Amino acid sequence: MRQISGFLIGIFAGWLVGATVALLLAPQTGEGLRNEIRSRSTGFVDEIKGAAEDRRAELEKQLAALREPRPAAKDN
Repeated sequence: MRQISGFLIGIFAGWLVGATVALLLAPQTGEGLRNEIRSRSTGFVDEIKGAAEDRRAELEKQLAALREPRPAAKDN
């Protein structure tokens, strides 16, 4: 029983020390981190939308070129 309680105390102490060190060494607050993630994800979505619009325009040009009538082939 003594080994189990010592083990549990060690786990709790390790968790407490780890959590404290993580909070002290964290580069930002939780709110700051959420704001940064939000702004980066918004920028990423905007980049994807821009790339999709560019690709769509390119494909529409290719489709228009394919729809143009071709000159009739000459028979020999």
